Amino acid sequence: MEVIRMTQQVLQAINEGDAETYMKMVDPDMTSFEPEAIGNMVTDTACFHRFYLDLTAKREFPKRSIILHPTVYLLGENAACIAYVRLTQFIDTRTGQACSKQAEETRLWLRKNGVWLNVHTHRSNNTQPSTSHCD
Repeated sequence: MEVIRMTQQVLQAINEGDAETYMKMVDPDMTSFEPEAIGNMVTDTACFHRFYLDLTAKREFPKRSIILHPTVYLLGENAACIAYVRLTQFIDTRTGQACSKQAEETRLWLRKNGVWLNVHTHRSNNTQPSTSHCD
């Protein structure tokens, strides 16, 4: 489904620190609630997210996110909502161990002039990083 594919693409851009791709996929007026905002709704997407994307782009270890249990709601011809669990695999830079962390995410997509844009995201980190599957 197109909404799942778009969500995978935006997560890949986040993981790779690809600000150019990310900014093309989100609405300039995008809003979000996420742990980094400490309970505040972010409205300045370009400034707030570019800071984290630039840091990620400089990272030497890869990061990968997997979408688990996606549920897509079509809210008409030009709007959709996806809710899913995001499992992110990464290397702990302090220990060099492979780790995983989980977040619950919801993204709202709106089609404007034929282009799907992410207009809102809500992410909750409810679990601590796990190293139970480290080699």
